[in-house]
Parts: sequence; C-alpha cells; structure tokens
Amino acid sequence: MDLAFTPEEQKFREEIRAWVRDNLPQEISHKVHNALHLTRDDMQRWAKILGKKGWLGYGWPKEFGGPGWTAVQKHLFEEECALAGAPRIVPFGPVMVAPVIMTFGNAEQHKRFLPGIASGEVWWSQGYSEPGSGSDLASLKTRAERKGDKYIVNGQKTWTTLAQYGDWIFCLVRTSTEGKPQTGISFLLIDMKSPGVTVRPIIMLDGGHEVNEVFFDNVEVPAENLIGEENKGWTYAKHLLSHERTNIADVNRAKRELERLKRIAKSEGVYADPRFRDEVARLEVDVVALEMMVLRVLSAEKSGKNPLDIAGLLKIKGSEIQQRYTELMMLAAGPYALPFIKEAMEAGWQGEHVGAAYVAPLAATYFNYRKTTIYGGSSEVQRTIVAQTVLG
Repeated sequence: MDLAFTPEEQKFREEIRAWVRDNLPQEISHKVHNALHLTRDDMQRWAKILGKKGWLGYGWPKEFGGPGWTAVQKHLFEEECALAGAPRIVPFGPVMVAPVIMTFGNAEQHKRFLPGIASGEVWWSQGYSEPGSGSDLASLKTRAERKGDKYIVNGQKTWTTLAQYGDWIFCLVRTSTEGKPQTGISFLLIDMKSPGVTVRPIIMLDGGHEVNEVFFDNVEVPAENLIGEENKGWTYAKHLLSHERTNIADVNRAKRELERLKRIAKSEGVYADPRFRDEVARLEVDVVALEMMVLRVLSAEKSGKNPLDIAGLLKIKGSEIQQRYTELMMLAAGPYALPFIKEAMEAGWQGEHVGAAYVAPLAATYFNYRKTTIYGGSSEVQRTIVAQTVLG
C-alpha cells in the first residue's frame, strides 16, 4: 500500500492551492478560520464561484459535466479548500442527491436537475428524519399516494438543515405499507415552492436558525419527480448515505480546526500546560489516523482494488474528533467561553466583548457539534453496521 502522492498529484495540489488562493474571497475565509456565522450569500457566493469553474460537482464524472477527477485528486481538492478557509460545500445538492440522480434517474431528470446543482443556482435540502424516525429511518411515516400522474404527499420532516433556503428537497416517502418497512419507501424530488409546503424554524440554544421542521399538507408532486422505481427508495438512500457519512468525517476540516485550537491555546496561555498539550497531542494522533484511513481507501481505489467498506468507521471517528476539538477549544478559553446571549449583546448588557473576539463562537460551536454523533446515523447504529459488514 503506497500512501505517498505522486509528482503529478503534488502538481495538481499546487494548481488547486493557487486557484483557491486567487478566487476565494478573503472576507469569507476570515469567517471560516474564526468560526463566524456564514450567511446564505456567503455560502452561495462560493458555490457559484466553484460552479463557474466547473468544480462545485468536483466528484462528478465528465459525462455529467464534472472534472472526472480521481479519488486522490478529489481528496487533495477538499484538503486545499479546507486549509484555505473555504466554506464547506453544502452537500445536499452536489454531494448527495446528484449521485442518486446520476445513478438511478433517467435522461430527462439528468437534463432537468443536474445543471442547476452544478452551477450552484439551485439550493437543495434533505428530507429524511421525522419525529420518531431518525436513526430508525425505515419507520418513517410521511405518505405519498399516487393519483394519476401525481403523488399527494402528507407528513412531516424534522431537523432539516438550512431548509429555510431550500428551492428543492429530496425526500424519502412511504408509498406502500406491505412487507418489510424498507420495501415501501420511495425517493421523491419536491419543489419547496409547492402549495402545502411549510417550513418552520427550530431555534437552537445559541439563538441560531440552522435546522427546521418541514410540513407537507396535500402537496401535489408530479410523478415524473420519482427517482427510479416506486418502493425502491431504500436502496437509493443507502447509496446516498455512504456519501453523507464519508462527508461527515471531514478529515480536512479537522486538520484546519486542529491548528485553530493550537492558536487559541497559545493566545490563552494554556499551551504551555503539559496536561493540556497532551490532550492536543492525542487529538492530533487521531486526526492523522483518520487521514491514514482515508488514504488507505484512496490507495485501494487507485490500485483497482475494492475499497474498504468503512464509511461507518470514518463517520464514527470523524464525528468524535469534531466533538473533541470543540471541547478543547472551550477548555482553552476557560470562563470566557461561556455562551454569549445574542439579544443581551445587541442590547449592550454584555459590553462590546468579554475576552478575545475569537472566543465568542466557541460555546455555540461546542453545543452544535453534539449532533455529529447522531445525524447521518448515530454512532451506536454505525458500530452495529461496522460489526456486521466489516468484522463479519
């Protein structure tokens, strides 16, 4: 197994680094490096810059308008973008639903949906989780009843990330109650401007609006928006989830945030503490181990071997690492990392700032990242899958 990059791959890395340096807006990279709030315009702006270059769908094959990069090139692109402070590509369109449309959709669906995803013009949301149907996704209850040339959709999705910006949403819906729960699920694309679609915000502890509830009340969806075959949506969902879990691992963001942790610790004077530095070292070892795991998969793909089926392992380790570096940042800042109350700050009750400017988002990020071991399949579920598929 060769984990070294070739001279051609190193040249590719340098080309990506130069392009990102010249095209990534500095005000956006400043926000990313300091964990400041990214607006819809910030995320959309970067998506459109990538779309114009043909790189928003960086994992797409050439036949669908992508660059046709190898697995190693995709990894290097992700790494250089992350280290430069580029916003993480909102995955629902280019990383998640697009591969499903390419693999299971028809030619008309390719023509209709893929260009808007590739350009960054169309914002997609994911409609999977429901109240009581998160990790046990097969128990979902949102119903789609076929009537002539359309489906009538009724039900509710929850924890829908950034649905307040969504133009379209891909949903798992129940089209049959016969047989096993998994066999009665279909994969449907729904225009969020359709009558009967209601998005309600779920406000988080820090006052942020990231997730939502989405309600469907007799929403009419053309039957042509069904991907693949009716009642085969579970198969398509598993295809998509493998992309999501690998994406959640996000080793490149972990490398960037590790350096941010060190900056915070040095600024706060705790990096000289051997016990704290030991914790940072342990985290760094785990980040390197996660990267080696990713590179093993890339090496297997490059050599033509079957890549290791370790999406679950990547998800488990990656999400735990994200939680650990947010916790260590909080520990480094000490009492200054206490949550800031947005309304109080706006009213002047907390003064201009207590502590350094980089401290303000630490608590919000810490609380937010408690979700990473739950969404995309909880760590408990992932360990069961790993035991079954990898250990045998």
